[in-house]
Amino acid sequence: MDKKAAQGNLLIVEDNPTNLSFLFNYLTKSGFKVLVATDGKTAIQRVEAAQPDLILLDVMMPGMDGFEVCKRLKSSPSMRDIPVIFMTALSDTLNKVHGFEIGAVDYITKPIQPEEVVSRIQTHLTLRNLQKELQAKNEHLLQSQQQEKQRSLELEEALHKLQQTEVQLIQAEKMSSFGKIAAGIAHEINNPVNFIYGNLYHANEYIQDLFELITLYTQTYTHPTEKINRKIQEIELDFIQSDLPKLLESMQVGAERIRQTVSLLKNFFHLHEAELKFVDINQDINNTLLLLEYHLDAKAGRPRIEVIKNYGSLPLVKCYASELNQVFMNMLTNAIDALDEKYGKLKREGEMWLIRGDRKAGEEEEEFVRSPLTPDQSQSPTIEISTESVDEAKVIIRIADNGSGMTEEVSQRLFDPFFSTKPVGSGTGLGLTISYQIIVEKHRGQLDVTSERGNGTEFVIEIPIQS
Repeated sequence: MDKKAAQGNLLIVEDNPTNLSFLFNYLTKSGFKVLVATDGKTAIQRVEAAQPDLILLDVMMPGMDGFEVCKRLKSSPSMRDIPVIFMTALSDTLNKVHGFEIGAVDYITKPIQPEEVVSRIQTHLTLRNLQKELQAKNEHLLQSQQQEKQRSLELEEALHKLQQTEVQLIQAEKMSSFGKIAAGIAHEINNPVNFIYGNLYHANEYIQDLFELITLYTQTYTHPTEKINRKIQEIELDFIQSDLPKLLESMQVGAERIRQTVSLLKNFFHLHEAELKFVDINQDINNTLLLLEYHLDAKAGRPRIEVIKNYGSLPLVKCYASELNQVFMNMLTNAIDALDEKYGKLKREGEMWLIRGDRKAGEEEEEFVRSPLTPDQSQSPTIEISTESVDEAKVIIRIADNGSGMTEEVSQRLFDPFFSTKPVGSGTGLGLTISYQIIVEKHRGQLDVTSERGNGTEFVIEIPIQS
């Protein structure tokens, strides 16, 4: 890599004087022009004034933290394109993932290694320079037609490769983080829940024995003392004898529900299993739906989403199970978002009021009745999932919704890296790009989409049985 091509103006945002001094001295000696800020407010002012080429941003700062600073930068047209590299602790995987989601391009773990810092800075400055150069070339091509066309194509290919590499790094980091979180939850919850679940049976047996003993006492000693009678009335013994078994039964149902959730997490990420394995596609889709059960429930703006399953008889499919589950998760969450958008809008429009006249027989004046407009009752938010096996060589999965749909322009850019129709801070626009890579590049399959604005979307996944 040409070091000179990657050098530029940097802004370091760090409230720790030791780290700030160390980075400033090292990067200055490496040939960079360095500005500094010790808090979020000052950082935003420096960016507006100096427009640096890259920002090194600490996550944990008093007042305005690094996440809030990044959100404000990405919401400003004049500052959103400046690459942000977070500096955070190695174990803080959730912060790393959150940083990518709000617009950061990379992260540097603490304690800081100066060689790694320079290498990452040079990489992202090169990427930004390529983006700027590509934009300039495109503007120049509008005036000079075919001049520099070949060079533009080469730059576009280089940019695409860099973006694909970045997408893969982000996906690997996210899945690693989520997998570690799921493994931690499964480990920390499973043992105590199993202890509770296993002992509830014995607790119920002991309580039944005690109830039988109390019954024998009351049958044998038919005239208890006044003190015992008062205590029986005070604690409502009859109610305890009828309610306590119900209470234990409810606890057992709750413990079983927790065990099922932990099992779903293990199955979704396929923890502690070989990466390439034979799986039941229908079962994996069901597991994903169970994890999304809360989002399918009715909420303000729309009724519960109906899921229609048209599962065919499928053979076991050899695939990267955890990554394929991530595709199902992306497709289903996109469908839920589209249904929220469409039926939430119908609900808001339905809150307008109409006045209709209804004159009764024999009355001289009209009696007016007010009633709210409601969404078309012939439609309800629906996701339809179909699976089938074709020629014993491949399986086809269709995930369709009757949500808001997409325009032709959006459909054409759907699998572009970092393209998103959601507001800044709501996502990276990587979900469908990653899904495309998993299906097409990793499984040698196909991923197609058909959509019509206002009438829903259908994704068609095709993968070979033996990837």
